[in-house]
Amino acid sequence: MKTVFVTVGTTSFDDLIEGVTCPETVQVLKARGYERLVLQAGRGSILPAADSCPHVTLEAYRFKDSIADDIQQADLVISHAGAGSCLEALGAGKPLLVVVNDKLMNNHQLEMARQLHMDSHLLYCTCSTLTETLRTMDLSVLQPFLPGQPKNFANFLDKALGVQ
Repeated sequence: MKTVFVTVGTTSFDDLIEGVTCPETVQVLKARGYERLVLQAGRGSILPAADSCPHVTLEAYRFKDSIADDIQQADLVISHAGAGSCLEALGAGKPLLVVVNDKLMNNHQLEMARQLHMDSHLLYCTCSTLTETLRTMDLSVLQPFLPGQPKNFANFLDKALGVQ
């Protein structure tokens, strides 16, 4: 069963949870062959019920000790732009769509997502463009992000954040 895993990490990102479970987005996912939606909702105020998304199997939880199994079982990961979540999904070799929270002040997440997108490692969007991005995305353009190179990732983050 083709699965989408959505993670917001330890944060609250209700706009992403609402966006990915809205009827139009669910229809787009279903049209693309996804039948299962697993949500890690973090500290947000929204935790959708299993029966709230007709046409797909929905599982939702706030936190687990590890999301590694959910990432491994996913055919697509949709994530907030936190560095840890991105690195874990990319390290697992999963197609990644990052949804940038454009309500954050001094949004370094956008810079990181933009750079990883320019390097063809992920796709990114905002909540307002999520449905259309899912409708038109081409996952075949994505290139692997080679795992096991934490120094390279640290250097990348320094560059993306303007620290270097």
